This record gives sequence, C-alpha cells and structure tokens, in this order.
Amino acid sequence: MEVKVCVGSACYVKGSHEIIESLQNLINKHRLQDKVELKAAFCLEHCTNAVAVQVDDDFFEVDPNKIDEFFDKHIKEKVTRCK
Repeated sequence: MEVKVCVGSACYVKGSHEIIESLQNLINKHRLQDKVELKAAFCLEHCTNAVAVQVDDDFFEVDPNKIDEFFDKHIKEKVTRCK
C-alpha cells in the first residue's frame, strides 16, 4: 500500500508534518513497515481539501487531530483485509 501526504504550502500550514509523523509512528506501532510505504508529495492537487492524503488511488482530507481514526479505517483495516 502506498500512502502519500501532501506537503505543499496549504497542507503544510494545516499540519501535514504532524500527519506524517503520526502515520510513521502508527505504522511502526502496528508493525506494518513491510506493507505500507509512506511518502511525502509536493502537491496532490486537492489544495482546498487540505491536508490531502492519498491511499493507493483514494484521496482523503485528513485532520491531524483525527489521525488515529483515519489510520484505523483507511490503512490498518485495508491492510488487514488484504492479508
């Protein structure tokens, strides 16, 4: 699974750096390093929906304060289904 977090100016201001750090911690905590590739992307072209996060082909607007919910629903659950 590929997860991209936008680090363009609109997303950066709204907390993309926090999201990247939180996602990296959650990926490590759940030992998903071999299943999830986390990347920063300069722009995902969803600036009005900052912070933009792409999980494979799906785009999401992610609030840094709700990162645990996002991770559980859109990353952990998806990886678990694909086992």
